[in-house]
Amino acid sequence: MEIGKKLRKLREDKNMTMYRLTQITGISGHHIKGVEEGTRQPTIETLERLVTALGSSLAEIFNDDMECSYLNEREKHLIDNFRAMSDEKAKALLNMSDMLNK
Repeated sequence: MEIGKKLRKLREDKNMTMYRLTQITGISGHHIKGVEEGTRQPTIETLERLVTALGSSLAEIFNDDMECSYLNEREKHLIDNFRAMSDEKAKALLNMSDMLNK
C-alpha cells in the first residue's frame, strides 16, 4: 500500500478530519490532501509530524503489511483500540495507565 493511502487509512480509522490533522501538525490541508492522494511527496519531517499526530510511527508506515512485527497480539489489539478512540478517551486511558503503572 502506498504511504498516502496508509496515512489516509490511519486518519480515517482515528475518525480524524483533515482539518483536525492540520490543526495538530501545522501542515496545510492542501499539502496533506496531496500526500494522501499521492500527488505530493512529503519530507521525512512532514511524515514524522503526520504519523505522530495519528498515533503511529514511521516504521509502521513503511512496513508493507501494516503490522508491527515487534508487537504481540495483545499489544496490537490495545493499539488498534487506542487509535479508534477520541482524543478525550485516549487521554483518559493514558492517565489510567499511568496510575496503574505506579
